[in-house]
Amino acid sequence: MPPTGIRQGAAARASLPGPQTIYTKPVQNTNPLKSLVESAPFNRGVTAAILFAAGLVGLETYPELLEAHGALLKQLNHLVLSLFVVELLLRFAAEWPHPLRFFRGWNLFDLTIVALSLLPGLGEYAVAARLLRLLRVLRLIRTLPELQVILGALLRSIPSIGYVFVLLLLLLYVYAVAGVFLFGANDPFHFGNLHKALLTLFGILTLEGWVEVFRIQYFGCQEFALPQPELCTAPQAQPLAAAVYMLSFVLLGTLIFLNLLVGIVVNSMDEMRKTLHQPPAGSEEAQAAIEERLKEALALLQRLRQG
Repeated sequence: MPPTGIRQGAAARASLPGPQTIYTKPVQNTNPLKSLVESAPFNRGVTAAILFAAGLVGLETYPELLEAHGALLKQLNHLVLSLFVVELLLRFAAEWPHPLRFFRGWNLFDLTIVALSLLPGLGEYAVAARLLRLLRVLRLIRTLPELQVILGALLRSIPSIGYVFVLLLLLLYVYAVAGVFLFGANDPFHFGNLHKALLTLFGILTLEGWVEVFRIQYFGCQEFALPQPELCTAPQAQPLAAAVYMLSFVLLGTLIFLNLLVGIVVNSMDEMRKTLHQPPAGSEEAQAAIEERLKEALALLQRLRQG
């Protein structure tokens, strides 16, 4: 009968967890094309081809260049299209032995654009659509955390910004109706009806030309001519009403609402930063479980040495 120490050592070795219970060996990608299409030089080359195609489309907007070098531009377009086809073939081959994974996301978008360019009679019209491939440059956002924060903040702030725009539309409607009642007779060009008043107030929101509109209401259309002077049939100066109306609208419409929009975006950016720096859900529990398993393994090894 074996000694007690030997029996304890054998029991400890038998109770040791297997390697698979502590870690899992990662599955390595055996397709070299996958590494190629995901490499930075390959994607830079694709981006350069996209920008080159955009430049060719821009050159085709000049009739004199198109007339003098039309054949060359056409050959360059065919060359770019060939590069796009080769790119798609490489991306398709990179998904082997699971080729169906190619038909998703940006790959479907690129395949549709290139297929339209290859169809007879549609190539010239589909060339401009390839400009949409420039949107692929947005994938660079993945490598720039600050851009991720800004983009995420803008997306998160869309619902709140929508409510701010609803309030702004209500403000425009109320001031437009009031403007028609107050200044419609004096200034039918800017406040003749509801839609004219809305267009005028929308322009005032950009702080463009609001002083001229204010002077016409303050001094009357006989002092400051309308863009169409024949519309000034009932001039009426309203200094107090014009001052209260214009100044209150400029303050509410531009300063207050602009500050609201800025505050919403800044708040969303703070939330995005907290989200990015926050550990993923369940990571603490997983780490605690791993540490517990390591402690158990160390304890068993210690018992094995003592035995």
